[in-house]
Amino acid sequence: MPTPIDVVLPCLDEAAALPAVLTALPPGYRAIVVDNGSRDGSPEVAARHGARVVHEPRRGYGAAVHAGIEAAGTELVCVLDADGSFAPQELPALVALVADGLADLAVGRRRPVRVGVWPWHARVGTALVTTLLRRRGVPLRDLSPIRVARREALLALGVTDRAFGYPLELLIRAAAAGWRIRELDVTYAPRAAGTRSKVSGSVRGTLRATRDFAAVLRDMREPR
Repeated sequence: MPTPIDVVLPCLDEAAALPAVLTALPPGYRAIVVDNGSRDGSPEVAARHGARVVHEPRRGYGAAVHAGIEAAGTELVCVLDADGSFAPQELPALVALVADGLADLAVGRRRPVRVGVWPWHARVGTALVTTLLRRRGVPLRDLSPIRVARREALLALGVTDRAFGYPLELLIRAAAAGWRIRELDVTYAPRAAGTRSKVSGSVRGTLRATRDFAAVLRDMREPR
């Protein structure tokens, strides 16, 4: 029997995607769906497909992820978008990097399966932010929302952002703490029909996320 690993899936109106995502989780990977105020029945769909459902009333990507990590009960914890754009089958390769002591934080680098999956405005925003990150010593080319780390270590970093700036603050704090960060290519597919991206789905969403990223970069000190 494989050692269980909890998978945190922040969720806002992802009912159309959840069945396929949850049934594709590898054996031993336990879903924690953190509902962030869905109106489409996402919590009920998640529960019917065997997920543990956590309700986080404070809106924001970071709020949902943090609530899920707090609720997790395994040594290693994964974070995965619930929209169907990432294959849960990619998780074991990321987990292996951390479990085998090759990384403290393993993250995915999106490789779109076809043109148009990753809109131009989202690509540009990501390229800008990751360029700034590399200047701070964070060796990444993406801010992908699929990652693996040890639960206690994640909580000990003290990430405070509860909006879209959460992953950026996490990376900056991890680099400052001397974490070994590894990036692994993962496939990036279209979202499930009937769902909509809160970030890359519109220029407005990308600008909102970029605003949150800029606030994190402005407020945090350079890592030593």
